[in-house]
Amino acid sequence: MNKFMMIAYEMAKQNLLTDHCGPFGAVVVKSGTVVGVGHNQVVETNDPTAHAEIQAIRDACKNLNTFDLSGCVLYTSCYPCPMCLSAIIWANITDVYYGNTKEDAADIGFRDDKIYVYLEHLSKNMIDPTLLLTPIDREETMKAFNEFKNKTENKTMY
Repeated sequence: MNKFMMIAYEMAKQNLLTDHCGPFGAVVVKSGTVVGVGHNQVVETNDPTAHAEIQAIRDACKNLNTFDLSGCVLYTSCYPCPMCLSAIIWANITDVYYGNTKEDAADIGFRDDKIYVYLEHLSKNMIDPTLLLTPIDREETMKAFNEFKNKTENKTMY
């Protein structure tokens, strides 16, 4: 077994012993060195975003003192859910190795499929009652966007 996947797997197994939530673990690696680790802590922290991949990204960003994880690789015990995929992309990680599939996660009761169905409906401009997105007050909220757009100093893009 790959040594980094072994770390992710061991963290996933540890979650079974601690009852901290699902069997998920993740590791961020840069230049062959582990720079971030995470395991699923949704139930433990009452935080629905505390998935293993998110926790590993947070840990790596803290340890490297950056929001940009370009050049890093993520190893995760399961195919990342849509939220985690988005976080991985936002972090500029371009290589991900995963163990279990999203179908394997569904087989043990995780509901990522609900999000995939929602995204499929969204891409086809179909209404899905899972989440209703309604635009409101754009004229006012655009003021801050325009100020940022016109800002010439201390403007950090991510």
